[in-house]
Amino acid sequence: MVNENSQSNNSGCSGNEPEGEQNIVSDIRSNADRRTFLKGTGAVGLAASAGCLGGGSSSGDAPSGTFKIGVLTSHTGTENPIGNSIARSAELAADELNENGGVLGNDVEVFVKTTNEQPQRGKTKYEELTVSENVDFTTGVFTSEVLLNIMDSIAGQQKVHMTAGAATPEASTMLTEDYEQYKYWFRTGPVNAHFLGANMVDFAEANFSDMGWDSVYVLTEDYSWTEPVDEVLRDQLADADVEVAGMKRYAGDTSDFSTIYDQVEASDADAAFVAMAHSGSTAIAQYAKQQRPFAFGGIHVPMQLPSYWGLVNGACAYSITQNTATPTSEITEKTVPYAEAYNEKVGKYPVYTGYIAYDAVKQYAAAVESTESRNPDDIVSELESSSFTGTAGTLRYYGQDEEYPHDIVYDENAEDGVRPLWLQWKPNEDGDGGSQTAIFPDSLAEGSYESPPWV
Repeated sequence: MVNENSQSNNSGCSGNEPEGEQNIVSDIRSNADRRTFLKGTGAVGLAASAGCLGGGSSSGDAPSGTFKIGVLTSHTGTENPIGNSIARSAELAADELNENGGVLGNDVEVFVKTTNEQPQRGKTKYEELTVSENVDFTTGVFTSEVLLNIMDSIAGQQKVHMTAGAATPEASTMLTEDYEQYKYWFRTGPVNAHFLGANMVDFAEANFSDMGWDSVYVLTEDYSWTEPVDEVLRDQLADADVEVAGMKRYAGDTSDFSTIYDQVEASDADAAFVAMAHSGSTAIAQYAKQQRPFAFGGIHVPMQLPSYWGLVNGACAYSITQNTATPTSEITEKTVPYAEAYNEKVGKYPVYTGYIAYDAVKQYAAAVESTESRNPDDIVSELESSSFTGTAGTLRYYGQDEEYPHDIVYDENAEDGVRPLWLQWKPNEDGDGGSQTAIFPDSLAEGSYESPPWV
């Protein structure tokens, strides 16, 4: 079940099929709108004080009756496919749970609120979900600014929140400083920004020699989310036998990359190794138009969108990006069936946040069934000790005494945790469009890396 009143008032969804990505071209071309579309994949802002609300669901006040899922998403409908993937995936998980008897025999209902990626609005909508709607738990939250602004509210309400989008390590640091207060927070994905950088190094060590990327020029947009990534690349790329020809943090609102690309070209680097979200579409469009004599790839959030080729007229050809999954990648036995079910429900494939939100709902429901309890403290203990097969891999969380408490475990071998995959955008053989081709890890590879023809 989906709460129509909540959605029609707050998320632009009233049971109709969302248009999702139809207006993304205009989003990409407009700098302000592009920030709405892309902002926050790990972007970190100032942690404004949210304040403790109190009166939450403690051990003596656990919810009963209908099992309620609260979803905080950035935008839905035509405005934001990343946020839309969060909402629709939570609904899909709820539909599947209801088809199989619900949770502890109770129907599952979804309540969606949109944050518009505004920290204060995010706090207000979180309070509406947890106080007015009295949901059992919450998931979602794409931007780190919003996440940090609701952390005290999560602590006050004492209801489990499983983040599906924001990557700031600052949230887990709060548990390190005061575990008992913040223990109700978990990050189901993606891996935090430090591990995003670590995975870039792991990919480099395993692949750059064969790819011909012996030297790279690191380009990171100047937002807080890239700071942990930058630190890892600065400290560890050299240890992976990769020559760093240069490093540059550039303004996130950069509209002309010509001078930056001149610097990369002058360095004789084999590739630009990037971490970008807000500026990604501008950067890739100009790179393709200028056909610079170096390859291009790294963490490029826009390229993670399955429909991106058509949105930029193929400008992403031969570029690579880190991602959670592709619609055809068999990370687990659940990955492809989820992607296909989402496509059947929505009419397009999900963005990475969808896989994570779907996993969060399913894992929380499994914890409730396992403990036969809706008590948040029982669920915290169960999540801390559980290992759950999701669409993105094996979901485990770091413990209280580890460096990143309640963050999803990153495992470069994907044996007991999750790891991102890497894909390359390649033209289709029939010349009609292009598609995402997984190139790493080897167990998921659908093809091998191809150097751009002009390099």
